[in-house]
Amino acid sequence: MHLKFTSTFYVLLFVLMITELGLAQDGEIEITGTVVEKGGGQPIAFATVLVGDKATQKGITGTTTLDDGSFSLKTEARNFFVEVSFIGFEKKRFDDLVPANGKIALGKVELGQDAQQLSEVVVAGEVSRTQFKLDKRVFNVGKDISSTGASALEVLNNVPSVNVNIEGQISLRGSQGVQVLINGKPSILTGEGGNALGTITSDMIERVEVITNPSAKYDAEGTSGIINIVIKKEEREGLNGSISLNTGSPDNHSFGLSLNRRTERFNLFSQLGAGYRELPSDVENVNRDLTDGTSISSVGEEFRNEEFYNVILGTDYYINENNVLTLSGNFAYEIEDQPSNTNFKAWDANDELVSEWERTETTEATNPKYQYELQYKSDFKDHEDHDLLFSALGNFFGKDQSSDFEDLTVFGEDRDGVQRTRTEFKEAEYTFKLDYTRPFNEEWTMETGGQYVMNDVSNDYEVEDFVLGEYQSNPDLTNVFEYDQKVMAFYGTAAYEGNKWGIKAGVRAEQTHLNTLLKNTDEKNGQKYTNLFPSAHTSYKFTDQVSMQAGYSRRVYRPDLWDLNPFFNIRNNFNIRKGNPSLQPEFTDSYEITSIYVLGKASLNFSVYHRYTTEVIESIYTFDDDVKISSPENIGTNKATGVEFNGKYSPVKWFTATTDLNYNRFVRDGSLGEQVFDFTADRWSGKLMAKIKMPADIDFEATGNYQSGYETIQGRTSENLFLDLGARKKILKGKGVVNIGVRDAFASRVNETETIQEDFSSYSRRQRGRFITFGFSYGFGKGEAMEYSGRRR
Repeated sequence: MHLKFTSTFYVLLFVLMITELGLAQDGEIEITGTVVEKGGGQPIAFATVLVGDKATQKGITGTTTLDDGSFSLKTEARNFFVEVSFIGFEKKRFDDLVPANGKIALGKVELGQDAQQLSEVVVAGEVSRTQFKLDKRVFNVGKDISSTGASALEVLNNVPSVNVNIEGQISLRGSQGVQVLINGKPSILTGEGGNALGTITSDMIERVEVITNPSAKYDAEGTSGIINIVIKKEEREGLNGSISLNTGSPDNHSFGLSLNRRTERFNLFSQLGAGYRELPSDVENVNRDLTDGTSISSVGEEFRNEEFYNVILGTDYYINENNVLTLSGNFAYEIEDQPSNTNFKAWDANDELVSEWERTETTEATNPKYQYELQYKSDFKDHEDHDLLFSALGNFFGKDQSSDFEDLTVFGEDRDGVQRTRTEFKEAEYTFKLDYTRPFNEEWTMETGGQYVMNDVSNDYEVEDFVLGEYQSNPDLTNVFEYDQKVMAFYGTAAYEGNKWGIKAGVRAEQTHLNTLLKNTDEKNGQKYTNLFPSAHTSYKFTDQVSMQAGYSRRVYRPDLWDLNPFFNIRNNFNIRKGNPSLQPEFTDSYEITSIYVLGKASLNFSVYHRYTTEVIESIYTFDDDVKISSPENIGTNKATGVEFNGKYSPVKWFTATTDLNYNRFVRDGSLGEQVFDFTADRWSGKLMAKIKMPADIDFEATGNYQSGYETIQGRTSENLFLDLGARKKILKGKGVVNIGVRDAFASRVNETETIQEDFSSYSRRQRGRFITFGFSYGFGKGEAMEYSGRRR
């Protein structure tokens, strides 16, 4: 018994010894080291350290370096290599490594910068300007040379299907009523109450999404579609940033700084912008009374000089790998100076000069804007697209403006006079949004959610006349207008996406409650209505080169404060605009079919669309005592049928041509009182851009724009033809870029409109002229080129 136990003990001891020896021979090997920049010795955070199998050349395990460049990882492999890499640097590989006591110490691993790789990364980011998706087109703004130093409005004018006139009015496929979003949400920065989009420069914009037929997931506002401006938010790991400087003539100077710090738990991001710009305009107006033959003409120069500041601060907190909390804030501040000088002349029926006078204006305003957002996103583990998103957004905008006007008689009838105005404007908007996306498998997906938007506005406007040595309030032009609108919405969509065929359909329900009040006169107006907004999209892929898309959506345009407020600015008191408190919303049913072709070095897209709009809102002009008054009215229906063509062709590596053509024919049916506004007309527009890669790493770009003349409900708008030019050169191993841009190179962009009625006619002309800008931008962040989007969480 004792001998048997002893034998068993020695057998077990031998087995344990063999096992220990095997573990000593085949156990884990620890690999350590520190990655630094060659020459400078600066540590490289988040560099990739890969352990690969020599036989298959495939990765076995890996890690990234810490903030101080250090790393440590373990492997059980025996026949392996180690490769250290980081974007913008040359790779370094280690073979035939021999462990000592289960450890391999690589010490300092120096990586030298790879200028060729930097250049290739930048070029790769310039391959495509426009991407087509099922329900939208994505325009990559960052590669638009001629937009250097430009505001967001000027950037939009280079986006296919979008036009922006001199007054800053945005149209999509020739139709206004566009909803402009920032990062997918409504924003005070896009409103008409101040300098619309004035504090956003091209350097801050990552891309613009054009959505002509939005799905039910999107807000139903905007009869011609949605334009979503996506602001840059860097998410590369480590410390990254960019700096930009712009200057130009007329005065257009700006500075921008973007900083981002990404760690395992936090992504801190910020953007700082400041600048000054002058926007001079030459303006001419002529009003003719066709009843008695008299007329009033005015010629002058108006300025809008702006000093602006913009600060964006925010952080993403990664609670864990599936939950992210984001808190961000945006503060923008504008200081406006709007001097103008206008020469007026009055003529009698025989075209004899009756009187002449000069009207000068001095306007000063401050526009503070605040925006903050709390967002929570939860990604479910079962599928990467299964997520829940909640956001609470607050926007605030204020305007404190004062204007002084003085009329001095030059000849004839006494026109001397002094006036001043005061404006106190406040707007608050709150948006609460919840979205849930649930993929059932790789083909079927459901989306549902809701949104609640509250908009509260107060506009206190006063006009004072200087009478008998003192200012007296003019009660006919003074009042407080209050606007309160609440919109509650719920939506649901279902989508199927197979290898060749896909379909998405849904419906959105929105209830709108609107109240307006003219406080001084106690005039109230209220509206409450509920509407359904269905949408449907489908696509079919015939081959890798040919596919088709079709879409339908129903949209609404709700009159805003400026449409409803009956009071007006008296800058030119012979051409005034006032709102209409009784205005009703307009509704549009939109249909579209698009074919997409990829033919070798060319890509072509052809669309046919139709829009049917009811309760169309139009500006109607009336005439009273030589004064032309514009007021919005609901005028019947509009049927617009159009075709659009987009094409891109790159026959050689150094040349790319892009074109955008749009034609539509519209039929108007409507009346106001006894006046009938039935007519049929057409309009078209075109853009042609040529991009040439020249020697010395210089890119040149020319963009020609044409907008045809077209009939309006009471007159005609003249055609427009203008050219934008740009050139860019990369410097500092691809990290820096120098730009020059010339907008409206031949100063040919003129906005001319003419109104002709039985009892009066009017003509107006406005021109901004040529703008020249110079820009420099530099991206930094452990050697990465600023156009590169690196490894994300």
